[in-house]
Amino acid sequence: MTHSDQTSVTTQIRQRLQQAFDPRELDVVDDSESHRGHAGYREGGESHFNVRIRAPAFEGQSRIARHRAVHDALGAELVARIHALSLDIGS
Repeated sequence: MTHSDQTSVTTQIRQRLQQAFDPRELDVVDDSESHRGHAGYREGGESHFNVRIRAPAFEGQSRIARHRAVHDALGAELVARIHALSLDIGS
């Protein structure tokens, strides 16, 4: 088992976004339980997330650029483990 397998997805999201953007506001909510019985739901959660982030790094970026920056910071391996990621990104 690698380190990332042992660390919760919620914690990994929080750590990677904190490191990449030094946000003034960061909320990572595992919303998986509200999707029980729907596509992508996994027992134990950690499949559906709502992220609200506010950081100066996003100043002047388009919505698409902000989303790409967050996905890049999370990395393909972590994004692949997430079924749904709702992003609320601001500067």
